[in-house]
Amino acid sequence: MVGVVESAADWRGAEMAKRSDWIHTFTHQEIAEIEVATRHALDTGKTIASLRKEDFPIPRVAERLAHAREVIENGPGIYQFRGINIEGYDKSVLRLMYWGIGLHMGTQVSQSKDGDLLGDVRDVGVDVNSPQGRGYKSNQRLTFHTDTCDVVGLFVLNVAKSGGLSLLASSTAIHNHLARTRPDLLDVLYQPFYWSWQTQEPPGGVPYYPQPLFSMKDGKLSCRYVRVHITSGQRFPEVPRLTPLQIEALDTFDKCAWSEDFHFSFMFKPGDLQFVNNHVALHSRTAFEDYPEVEKHRHLLRMWLSVPNSRPLSDALSTIYQDRSPGAVRGGFPSRTGSYIYESTGTLSD
Repeated sequence: MVGVVESAADWRGAEMAKRSDWIHTFTHQEIAEIEVATRHALDTGKTIASLRKEDFPIPRVAERLAHAREVIENGPGIYQFRGINIEGYDKSVLRLMYWGIGLHMGTQVSQSKDGDLLGDVRDVGVDVNSPQGRGYKSNQRLTFHTDTCDVVGLFVLNVAKSGGLSLLASSTAIHNHLARTRPDLLDVLYQPFYWSWQTQEPPGGVPYYPQPLFSMKDGKLSCRYVRVHITSGQRFPEVPRLTPLQIEALDTFDKCAWSEDFHFSFMFKPGDLQFVNNHVALHSRTAFEDYPEVEKHRHLLRMWLSVPNSRPLSDALSTIYQDRSPGAVRGGFPSRTGSYIYESTGTLSD
């Protein structure tokens, strides 16, 4: 049985809300560097599909991103940048800007079977509780969860008329709390649950797979949790029913995450950049209401990233992370079409 894990990622909400070591406001020189690199990419005819890291030179900002990667992997697991002024930029230009920054952070991986590499987080009327439900396409409140990659990045274009508060919690802190108070439930969370693929399964594959919430490799803890996917797995009659102890373990995990002792909340501002290590931190969002004008709807750009300093992962995560060695390009839902989507228009690039 795994006990308390010593980690800088073990933090509580009120503590992190007061800290500033995970936040950086870009300097005027750094903003200028990003703007010059974006203009250079446009002037040389680069698209998101053709842009490479060397086409987007941002040496000062790249040093900041390298520091952020270190904090994300070996610190609290979260990092936020502020200060980009998005006023006056077309959204297509902001997409290119964000993609260029992302190239210096890591390697983008596909977010769905359709192969979308640059996701649009906005309400398109999807029910998160449906078999095809994905939270980034809804305005509903989300449960605390992780995304299916090492690091998730968000770039804020518009915020909602009301609501849409962002929340962060440490899964490492919840793990250690359970180790101290309910080791029986922690033991259950290290055992497999059956997850629905939510229609992302490989062609011809079964629509579910076993995976634990917590796993350990070489002293590095990892948490993967999307309760709606576990609940959705119960749709399949051949999947074992959740036991009372499993349900209690999930309920207790959720209760911890939603406790004000564990999480903190804040409102994004347009131009914010946020990166979260999914192995050690959970994120959520409150329900929101959009403005009537479509152009003012809440809109974030999302990247799923593999980063060069990522942790080793347990074989228990082999369904999603086929290569579990540190620094590997891994995670995501591979494209089932053979193509990848870079643009919100749905343009495909082989």
